[in-house]
Amino acid sequence: MVNVAKITNVIHGLKPLLLMVLVQIITAGVSVFYKLAASDGMHLPILIAYRFLFAAAFFCPVALFVERKKRPKLTWMILLQAFGCGLFGGSLAQNLYVKALTLTSATFAAATTNLVPAITFVLAVCFGLERLGLMTYPGKAKIIGTIFGVGGAMLLTFYKGVDLHMWKTNVNLLNGQQHASNSQQSSNIVMGSLLAMGSCFSYSIWLILQANMVKKFPCPYSVTALTLAMGGVQALVYGLYTERHWGDWKLGWNFRLLTAAYTGVLASGLMFTLIAWCVQMRGPLFVSAFSPLMLVVVAIAGSFVLNESLHLGSVLGAILIIFGLYAVLWGKREEGKRVAQLCPIKESSIEAGEGTVVDGESMRSSLEVLADSDSKLSSVRSGNTEPRHIEVVMTPAI
Repeated sequence: MVNVAKITNVIHGLKPLLLMVLVQIITAGVSVFYKLAASDGMHLPILIAYRFLFAAAFFCPVALFVERKKRPKLTWMILLQAFGCGLFGGSLAQNLYVKALTLTSATFAAATTNLVPAITFVLAVCFGLERLGLMTYPGKAKIIGTIFGVGGAMLLTFYKGVDLHMWKTNVNLLNGQQHASNSQQSSNIVMGSLLAMGSCFSYSIWLILQANMVKKFPCPYSVTALTLAMGGVQALVYGLYTERHWGDWKLGWNFRLLTAAYTGVLASGLMFTLIAWCVQMRGPLFVSAFSPLMLVVVAIAGSFVLNESLHLGSVLGAILIIFGLYAVLWGKREEGKRVAQLCPIKESSIEAGEGTVVDGESMRSSLEVLADSDSKLSSVRSGNTEPRHIEVVMTPAI
């Protein structure tokens, strides 16, 4: 006889896994939709503006309902931080990314997003939020991972190699766009690489800014809603400044409307909600470990429907970046375990400084959790309340 309870437990255990696979598939679809919308003639600033407006319209009511009883009072400092989050994690990062996407390929742009943890680590060290830890294995792993990530990005940029014809399809949704000359293509790759790196740096700055914002405003859904709303306003202002022809803003019942709705509602609103659930169930490291899956899905989708060619340099560079990603994540996990062993804490709260109690649940963000929830660690502080490290969830940067 079938044990229903056992099957239910198995399905419940697989829920985070299935949700993260869905998140990566949704995220991979963003790159494909971006590429198709750009080839259809849709202006990129307009696309980004619509994405954030759709996302804010979807997510703001969710945040108002879910956190209606525990939301603290909004202050000017919180609004200023939300403006910074909307700029670096929204309008600026996305505009740089979509421009890089049009100059390179969906696979190339997706590969660069795996650099975010390494770049965040470097910036956190520069800002005094991280320690190098050269004499410890976790510290060495983070440094090696950062080096591999940068090396992989350089390999992606400057080495093409032979074409890899793993499969061949006759499907090309780009409507037979003309390929640029070799010199023009090389110039596009270099410029696209710089823009992609700029997007990653912007995204990393957002992670650090939001980590500080969540401490003062411990409502992850509201933080996300504020970020999306600010990003939408900024993207709209930038779009209106650069694209003043009103005919370009018309969507209609066409592919452009589908792209705006997909990237806004699914890839921003629904995706962030799913990530929040997975973080609560399995912790931030579990979420971060799935980011390379998006690269695989984009590579397959790009070769099938966009007629993109895979090159040896792209594959080798992506492998180095993914190796660097997991090295940084491993270092962060081991570092978190050591801190948890040295500073045992209760599940509901932790002590920070002299007698200051910080609620562990309030320190958790839907996008970046300053802790490994598997080890019951929230942001561990020193006596002067300065954070010693910052833990990020590697959410897709697109």
